Amino acid sequence: MAQIRMPAHVLNLIGNTPLLRLQEIARDLNGVEIYAKAEWFNPGGSVKDRPAANIIREAERTGQLTRDKILLDATSGNTGIAYAMICAARGYRARLCMPATASEERQRILRAYGADMVLTNPREGSDGAIREARRLFSENPDLYFYADQYSNPANWQAHYRTTAPEIWEQTQGRITHFIAGLGTSGTFVGTARRLRELNPNIRLISFQPDAPLHGLEGLKHMATAIVPCIYDPELADEDRRVPSEAAYAMMRRLAREEGLLVGSSGAAAAHVALEVAREIRCGVVVTLFPDSGTRYLSEERLWNEV
Repeated sequence: MAQIRMPAHVLNLIGNTPLLRLQEIARDLNGVEIYAKAEWFNPGGSVKDRPAANIIREAERTGQLTRDKILLDATSGNTGIAYAMICAARGYRARLCMPATASEERQRILRAYGADMVLTNPREGSDGAIREARRLFSENPDLYFYADQYSNPANWQAHYRTTAPEIWEQTQGRITHFIAGLGTSGTFVGTARRLRELNPNIRLISFQPDAPLHGLEGLKHMATAIVPCIYDPELADEDRRVPSEAAYAMMRRLAREEGLLVGSSGAAAAHVALEVAREIRCGVVVTLFPDSGTRYLSEERLWNEV
């Protein structure tokens, strides 16, 4: 007899994403396994569903977010989409400050969810969006719930409570290295803190773009950017740099060799994971693919061979 499943709310679909083993790009490795969490399986299409949901839940619990408030935040795209999706499902309005360079796909998704976009100076990147969100909030604090994902501890706590335990269970505790990029830094900080508690010997490796002017959406060059308040620079055992072109090359390689269409930050993660894997004799290296490459197909420079 067929089992009947009860209907699920969209928020209940967040998390428990698959852990994929990378086979082809790692085929010359002996004794080292590379895995990546496929975060585009979240209903909003990215890892940012996790912190966005936790931020909204906490704001509801504490009374900061009510029906007469507009959720306001700065985003490079994916957190904005997560906010917009959840706000649509729960009956809130969302106003999102975002660099005008955000891909056409992400802007269309936000419009589809009914979010109000404030496009900011593309030359200022995510920092320009942060400054604009702060300006709007300072001018009318009673109108907004300023989610402030760069300073809100509910961001990293989402990964502490969900991402890290999932990785631990999916690898049966075998993980030896964890790798994640730095944007808001919530993914790395929350996941790394919990993994360190589970096994202090796990090596924690963060990465960021190698230059202030880069093309890795969602990532920050910390030395020249507004550093998120939730970032803990003492947490990583090692912090690496990734050139944009190396990430673009990996995007194409993952698509053509693994059948995985991922965004530039996920490709950068794969680039670092492969570097690390080649430096060790044995281990289980785990990273995340924050989103799918389908959100970047209109950006031809990412897909064209050099």
